[in-house]
Amino acid sequence: MVAGMGYALIIVFMFVIMRKKMSPFIGLVFLPILWAIVGQVFGLWNIDIGQAAMDGLLTTASTGIMLFFAIYMFTIMIDAGLFDPLSNAMIRFAKGDPLKVAIATVALTAAVSLNGDGTATMIIVCTAMVPIYKKLNMSLLNLAVLTMTSHSIVNLLPWGGPTARAIAVMGVETNDVMAGLVPMMIAGLGYMFVIAWIFGLQERKTLGVVNLSEQEMQSMMVIEDPEALKLRRPKNVWINLLIVVAVIYALVQGSVPSAIIFMVGTVLTLLINYPNPKDQKERIDGNASEANAVVMTVFGAGIFMGILNATGMSDAIANSLIAIIPESLSSFYGLIVAIISAPGTYFLHNDAFYYGMMPILSEAGSAYGFTPLQLTFASLIGQAFHLFSPLVPFSYVLLGLTGVEWGEWQKKGLVVSAGIFIVYVITAAIFNLLPISL
Repeated sequence: MVAGMGYALIIVFMFVIMRKKMSPFIGLVFLPILWAIVGQVFGLWNIDIGQAAMDGLLTTASTGIMLFFAIYMFTIMIDAGLFDPLSNAMIRFAKGDPLKVAIATVALTAAVSLNGDGTATMIIVCTAMVPIYKKLNMSLLNLAVLTMTSHSIVNLLPWGGPTARAIAVMGVETNDVMAGLVPMMIAGLGYMFVIAWIFGLQERKTLGVVNLSEQEMQSMMVIEDPEALKLRRPKNVWINLLIVVAVIYALVQGSVPSAIIFMVGTVLTLLINYPNPKDQKERIDGNASEANAVVMTVFGAGIFMGILNATGMSDAIANSLIAIIPESLSSFYGLIVAIISAPGTYFLHNDAFYYGMMPILSEAGSAYGFTPLQLTFASLIGQAFHLFSPLVPFSYVLLGLTGVEWGEWQKKGLVVSAGIFIVYVITAAIFNLLPISL
């Protein structure tokens, strides 16, 4: 019954968001609290609902603070014009061809994703590509899908998050995991370039190729808005770039909390580009809406997770997924774990899946002859879908920057993600990372 309540909560949440009946923030806060009250009334659990919500909120507090300052830092960098050269380079590469624009989107996302930070990736890629998509009347939905699916592949690097959790839980060596992930990631990116080619051909057929002259390309690079031009600091490009590189290095190095890194980055960005306190206040006020909307949603996701965990709905969902595996399919256990990891990492937070479900799945797998390394690869295959989960904070950054509706993005993005999942399974089987013991 508890598992049924959990599934019902997730299904209703997905329905109201995709049908645009509620905003993500409202749904993430209102629905789990309503479910908690109903379950309490019918005796399914007996919890302190307020404390459960607060515990969940605290789990996302550091993430929310990090996102708050990350958004401020990068939006102020955008104001100062740091990413103008990158946007101009993309304009010159594409030259008005939607096919080249789509391919450039995947290439740029893959390169920027090496920093391991989803928020930074979304902001940098969208800053460079949104103006081009709008100029050519290309689909911003395609941009949002290509960006998130491409990032999901490179996000498998150990500093991206899920792989580090899997390594810790399964007790395997990072080098061994990386040796197997490299062919999976290469195959996944190859697939994404094919998808970009298909999207680009469709756009080219609809819009045609705009053979931009040098003068037209120059006009696209010119900032006409006097207010935006007033904010630009072209002389500070190199020092701003140095700040971004230092921030990314500190994130990868990992000795300082990411929230502090972005807070200091924001301070330095303001001091260097807008030393006047009045200008600093204007930049903070001018970028508040972007930061506030995302952080509110992140805190809402914390309440959602807190009530899922406190009521036992999270554990019940995990156990129900594990219970569906019949012993007769033991030779396919690795593939089954990969399949379970898809809804497991979509409906649950990565911490809940890897720290909660994987120890149980691993114990059963060892009895069937599967090694911890094999099950590590199996558990990571479902990451093809994870970044489309409503519990992923920076997805709201992407949707805010592109203006794309969550429901439309889900419908198209999950289809592309299914292809990534299949490519992962095939590659893992070819390289004996996901054996099927017959």
